[in-house]
Amino acid sequence: MRLLLFNLATDVDDPILGFTSRWIEALAKRVESIHVITMRAGKVEVPANVRVHSVGKERGYSESRRTIEFYRHLFHVLRADKIDACFSHMMPRFTVLAGPILKGKGIPIMTWFAHPGLTWILKLAHHLSDRMVTSMTTTYPYKHDKLTVVGNGIDTDLFSPDGSISREDPPLILCASRLSPVKNHATLLKAAWLVRQRWGKPFRVVVLGGSTGPWDEGYARSLHEQVKELRLEDTVSFESPVSMANLPSWYRRCTVHTNMTPTGSGDKVAWEAMSCGKPCLVANEGFRETLGKYAPSLLFRYGDSEDLANKLSTLFTLSTGARDEMGHYLRQQVVRMHSLERLAGNLIEIFQAMRPHKSQAEQENDARRFLK
Repeated sequence: MRLLLFNLATDVDDPILGFTSRWIEALAKRVESIHVITMRAGKVEVPANVRVHSVGKERGYSESRRTIEFYRHLFHVLRADKIDACFSHMMPRFTVLAGPILKGKGIPIMTWFAHPGLTWILKLAHHLSDRMVTSMTTTYPYKHDKLTVVGNGIDTDLFSPDGSISREDPPLILCASRLSPVKNHATLLKAAWLVRQRWGKPFRVVVLGGSTGPWDEGYARSLHEQVKELRLEDTVSFESPVSMANLPSWYRRCTVHTNMTPTGSGDKVAWEAMSCGKPCLVANEGFRETLGKYAPSLLFRYGDSEDLANKLSTLFTLSTGARDEMGHYLRQQVVRMHSLERLAGNLIEIFQAMRPHKSQAEQENDARRFLK
């Protein structure tokens, strides 16, 4: 199978989208070749059977220039290779741009989307796609007639306990996320203030991430101001974002990870922390299945700092053995439902089902090519 893959960013060092390089690698093990057309490229590390073509956002190209570059790469790929299927990852715009051309050539399209924002571009991409896929039912905001839930694709080898006994003293609450209003950090800061008033013992809060552009800088400043207003300077610290390769060490150090985004979001960081064997408090009902028997202890009401504070206090009072048992269970849940291996297998099965039936001559040509 030869795939065409649309991607938002192909860069192993990207602190938010670096995981897509792991996805490409996992798919490349299962297919003959992949052509990636990406909005922007950074540090590219892909297998030998993968070719990456950037439309040039990293070069500062305008939107119109990027559109021209997209079609230039698309037509080059279609002339140079016989594509069997297209996978569009979080790029409904590329699905829309390429859809009529790929449809005309009989190339099926599968579009991944996991975000609460519903736009006309997504609606059109849904119409042009043969299949829509997402991480969990709550992360897809449009019609479910073409939808398949395939898991989140967590690299459970990278995000894993390292076997060492790490007991952070004082306890560490970690929140790995970019500094953006949707992440709702204010709920965590208020909860930290409540826990300090009630628990009476020292603990730390680390917010690991940064703003992604000028539009978020005002929000980031407001968080620092809130820390001062609550007099949490000796408790809360802000750390710069790190590459995906350096994230596991942060997860392993923490006592508990927190994620305050609402239902409809699908933050990978929550699954990553659980894959490292750590409890994760979430406000997103979509995680209920993964949390399993621990859902009552780890789900808190969205925006409710009082509820979050109560659940943090309860986790702090558990024995280390009880927290470790919880973390072990959560890791097994992630491996079973959201591992990268499971995702790649699911996607390949869908690609195979979407492929048009090949003629005898095409099958014989494929066989000769593989024998070579």
